Amino acid sequence: MITRLSELFVRTLREDPADAEVPSHRWLVRAGYVRRVAPGIYSWLPLGLRVLHKVEQIVREEMDAIGAQEVRFPALLPREPYEATNRWTEYGPNLLRLTDRKGADMLLGPTHEEMFTLMVKDLYSSYKDLPLSLYQIQTKYRDEARPRAGLLRGREFVMKDSYSFDIDEAGLQASYDRHREAYQRIFDRLGLEYVIVSATSGAMGGSASEEFLAVAEIGEDTFVRSAGGYAANVEAVKRPLAPQQDATSVPAAHVEDTPDTPTIETLVALSNERYPRADRAWKAADTLKNVLFMLKHADGTRTPLAVGLPGDREVDAKRLEAAVEPAEVEPFGDADFDQYPQLVKGYIGPGAALGLDADGNGIRYLTDPDVVPGTRWITGANEAGRHVYDLVCGRDFASDGVLDVAEIREGDPAPDGSGPLALARGIEMGHIFQLGRKYADALGLKVLDPNGKLVTVTMGSYGVGVSRAVAAVAESTCDDKGLAWPRNVAPFDVHIVATGKDEAALTFANRLAHELDEAGVSVLLDDRKASPGVKFADAELLGMPTSVVVGRTLADGVVEVRDRASGAKEELGVDVVANHVVALVKG
Repeated sequence: MITRLSELFVRTLREDPADAEVPSHRWLVRAGYVRRVAPGIYSWLPLGLRVLHKVEQIVREEMDAIGAQEVRFPALLPREPYEATNRWTEYGPNLLRLTDRKGADMLLGPTHEEMFTLMVKDLYSSYKDLPLSLYQIQTKYRDEARPRAGLLRGREFVMKDSYSFDIDEAGLQASYDRHREAYQRIFDRLGLEYVIVSATSGAMGGSASEEFLAVAEIGEDTFVRSAGGYAANVEAVKRPLAPQQDATSVPAAHVEDTPDTPTIETLVALSNERYPRADRAWKAADTLKNVLFMLKHADGTRTPLAVGLPGDREVDAKRLEAAVEPAEVEPFGDADFDQYPQLVKGYIGPGAALGLDADGNGIRYLTDPDVVPGTRWITGANEAGRHVYDLVCGRDFASDGVLDVAEIREGDPAPDGSGPLALARGIEMGHIFQLGRKYADALGLKVLDPNGKLVTVTMGSYGVGVSRAVAAVAESTCDDKGLAWPRNVAPFDVHIVATGKDEAALTFANRLAHELDEAGVSVLLDDRKASPGVKFADAELLGMPTSVVVGRTLADGVVEVRDRASGAKEELGVDVVANHVVALVKG
């Protein structure tokens, strides 16, 4: 079947869409692959749908290869199963909720752990039925607060989610390993440069968790890696506690006037001028800053949280959000300061102002792993214009626990000792979890073991962003002229461009198209009455891996074959071009 550009439902654009922030978004819209319906919601046009289906097929083949079986659940789901696992509440505002005409609460599925669990519970009851892996490729919905970057962060998206069911932990590990290897094959076939990093489980729950990140400057995920092999999403980095220090020679804590010190830098400068220490100069890392937040819990209640960390570091918002999930982080506003008059803005310190009492009252105070017994600090004195010096952790103050949410910096040591960390950015393409028994316990999924005893099934969960993969591949292969698809996901193998007013060019282009089609090569034929410049620009914009230009050189018995990715061109005789193109496509 030959597709003619004169008949294809597509309209290319010469201007970038106003909301395009990243190249893949710009080119997919301009090339007529997708069209925006609302923020984070896109329609798929014929070209885009062909790419999406090819990505789906790669995913489907690799899932089938590990013995997983495909099913399909509805996107519209009842509240009750999600209530049983508490995710109706825990998902918070990201869950798209609605009410039907009878007043029943419903949701649009963000992910389907509950549905898979209940289906297996309904049909299976014995260890003989396990192990089992099921998957679906389905549209998912999440009410993203800030949808952006086209298909990379949407409110509606296509995802493959699969679930393994095993009798014990050993079975779960085997299922997890099979999925991990399948994911490597999927992303290898998509041609993506990716890394596998340790990750947090978030609202999914479970223990072991890894992300597959496509390396990209525009990626929303920051990850770290070391030359020795450590790799983790920044949210999952676990810094060890610093070694305790000997503070026997540190003077007693003393409060001093520190006027006009609105920043850490000005505080350090004044401290070295007026209150120098004997052994060396004060540094930003010697100051203890205490940052306040309000945590909004699923039931709507709000509680304060104070985080103490060295003054040369900032709190990483994503690390903090991951650490306190499912609670949401809100700024500590003026109304909150009014509620806690013991707090003095800019001069907050431990002691009476921070920390819980024996009855659990006060402001919970958690400190960075570098704040350990024996460490010596300058920090707020809970009085305007004053700081306390030589305040020693363990001697003069204590915290309610440790919270590792400081920013991770280039060159920080890897937690496993494998060398300094390098920071990079990536697009999350896949996430795999060892769920354990969270959902099986909540929903009563049990089977009889070999001894006839009921045991709870152990589960794993595995997701691939299918529609996101379309954007990630586009992002990694496009250039300043448009898309440049790898052959295994391109909408068509070959784009034939017939140029000039001579009917001979169109006649030969048609003949070549039929010859390639009969050989199993998918063809897009540009038979429009448009200028050569327009046709060439569209060929580069649409991004088929191979183009054949049939034009003025046809009179000499020659046509031009172009490689979209490299830009290489070669002239070939009309009698050999078909075989040459077939060989390119078939490899």
